[in-house]
Amino acid sequence: MINLDKSDLVGKGLHRECYRHPENENLCIKVVVFGNADETRREKKYYRQIEKRNISWDMIPLFHGDIETNLGIGSVFDLILDHNGAVSKTLEYYLSSNKETEAHYDGLSSALYLLKDYLFQQQIITMALKPKNISCKKMHSGSFRLFVVDNIGNSDFIPICNYSSYFAKKKIFRKWKHFENSMLNTYKHNEALYRMLKNT
Repeated sequence: MINLDKSDLVGKGLHRECYRHPENENLCIKVVVFGNADETRREKKYYRQIEKRNISWDMIPLFHGDIETNLGIGSVFDLILDHNGAVSKTLEYYLSSNKETEAHYDGLSSALYLLKDYLFQQQIITMALKPKNISCKKMHSGSFRLFVVDNIGNSDFIPICNYSSYFAKKKIFRKWKHFENSMLNTYKHNEALYRMLKNT
């Protein structure tokens, strides 16, 4: 059994908490702390499907299976780390102020474009794209690579997008447009973000 401590907490959502793995600093463990495990079951089912497609894992973390913890069954994933080993900050952090966005404008702008292209090329379906669920891995060069670390999967009653490239791309396009509009509404005073999205 793995013992998780609050000092290892790296993120928290509506239903789950994410802890740094105490025995492997390159991994994290997600555990359900409120409600049921539907979100986790849906996520793992979708992961099994995309593994069969032999996708690129460049911008979503690998799933390494389940493990027993003192907080219940946990799901083990890659932990996204900066080049110096620090836990990567979220896109929400970098959009928190115009000054912060401006300071990393080129890196974030390029990374957003690459994430959009990645989701289309690999046909990765997300429940909802949110800045708080996207980790920004800072590279040695100062550039970024974005990782969608939560809300991956499809909750449609008939998930046709999981099997049809045409419908998958249409859904991804809708999700991305909603993502852009949501960011503009949330960070409406962030002029750097506005310019960035015009170029992506």
